[in-house]
Amino acid sequence: MSSPDARPTWMPHQPADRILSTLKTRGALGIPDIAKVLNVTVEAVRQQMAKLEAEGLVDSESRSSGRGRPTQIWRLTGEGHKRFPDTHAEMTVQMISAVISVFGQKGMDQLIGAREAAMRASYTEAMRGARSLKTRLERLAEIRSREGYMAEFRPDEEGSGFLFIENHCPICTAAQACTGFCRSELQLFDEVLGPDVSVSRVEHVLAGARRCAYRVEPRANA
Repeated sequence: MSSPDARPTWMPHQPADRILSTLKTRGALGIPDIAKVLNVTVEAVRQQMAKLEAEGLVDSESRSSGRGRPTQIWRLTGEGHKRFPDTHAEMTVQMISAVISVFGQKGMDQLIGAREAAMRASYTEAMRGARSLKTRLERLAEIRSREGYMAEFRPDEEGSGFLFIENHCPICTAAQACTGFCRSELQLFDEVLGPDVSVSRVEHVLAGARRCAYRVEPRANA
């Protein structure tokens, strides 16, 4: 099974980039937790966080965990999230507006359908010979990570299946302009992972979540 750590297409090399990538894939963390993930000293992380905060890329809040001093938790700001690529965002939105203006919503739906068909063919080919759900998810995570989604999967603690997680959405701006892209991808996952499983979205960036996550479960009658 894939590691709980995402394998992003945007490869972090500098210390600051590694911290940003950690907060992107794992969510809000304290400095000691970040240091443990990156296998560096707490002081090294603290120095980098001061620089990132000054640049407006991270901010923090105090959280009380019972007795003792509150814990300082760090997270990405809006500017921090922008450090991760949203593929050709401005041009994409302009193209979507142009398609709807010229061809109407039906034309936009046809465009989304054509994109979905091409992705379905590619994903289905990648699934060839993958008998287990675990193997299928591994391959889907590899494909989606190459496309910039920083994908991973792990056992679902609340069910009998898995959570498929995408820590970044490189087409977020396009999805905001046309939610049909999100509907299309959910349907695509359901199809390529096979008729023996069901797929439901449980976290959604467009609904305010920091990531998109899907519950993948074996069908009861499969």
